[in-house]
Amino acid sequence: MKLGIIYAGQGSQVVGMGKSFYPHEIFDQNEDLKELCFNGPLEKLSYTPYTQPCMVMVATIITDLLKEHGIVPDYTAGLSLGEYSALYCAGVFKRQQVIDLARFRGKVMQEAVSEIESEMIAVLGMKEELLQDLCHQASSLGVVSISNYNCPGQTVISGEVKALEASVKIAKELGGRALPLKVSGPFHCSMYKDASYKFYEEVKKAEINDFKKVVYSNVKGAPYKKDDDIKELLRQQIMSPVLFEKSIRDLINKGVDTFIEVGPGKALSGFVKKIDKSVKIYNVC
Repeated sequence: MKLGIIYAGQGSQVVGMGKSFYPHEIFDQNEDLKELCFNGPLEKLSYTPYTQPCMVMVATIITDLLKEHGIVPDYTAGLSLGEYSALYCAGVFKRQQVIDLARFRGKVMQEAVSEIESEMIAVLGMKEELLQDLCHQASSLGVVSISNYNCPGQTVISGEVKALEASVKIAKELGGRALPLKVSGPFHCSMYKDASYKFYEEVKKAEINDFKKVVYSNVKGAPYKKDDDIKELLRQQIMSPVLFEKSIRDLINKGVDTFIEVGPGKALSGFVKKIDKSVKIYNVC
């Protein structure tokens, strides 16, 4: 058996997450995040500057508990924000360090789009090439592009509302379905270019430890290599499409037959099953 641990991203947050793992010192060291995780309200928990550190904090606790019980992955990956939890799992970042990075990341990302009407929409049942063409046509109305390649039949687009509405209207006419996502920003699009450089200035200060496990980069859809500039790839990740499906296919090709999804909900489990129904997948949240 080869095990892969995959970490959920922003949008899967729920009030009460992590509460079953309390008491734990990391909660008490981040009292504001603990209060939000346990008691909400959901509207505030779903606000980017809070969601990101909350999700990462809970994921680090679960990672350590799994390790204490002898459950250690051969490979690890995450969807968007989940990549930070994967890097923690691999020993690249320390716990409080990665929580603080998530706080800063969420802050600069929210600031970048606070005055812009924007959204993320999952488009179901449409070929990627056709959706790319629709986004290109609608880009005359504003920023719009594919932000997530999740699994066969599900792609996410991000950008300004007018351009998104135009893309979705045509997609529906062509038989696609649209599902708005519960996030507070149009993640992984060019609107975050300035934010990515602000984050880069912060992450440049971070100490990077050696990889103890193989981690997949969202930008590459492939593992980090020794000579990769991790900090630059994390900068790019803020504004680049998430190649999740490519990562999962590569993991399965490498022999991973069992996955554990860490985080609320089972969105990633659903993606994995659509990619390959034969693998086993469990959820811890």
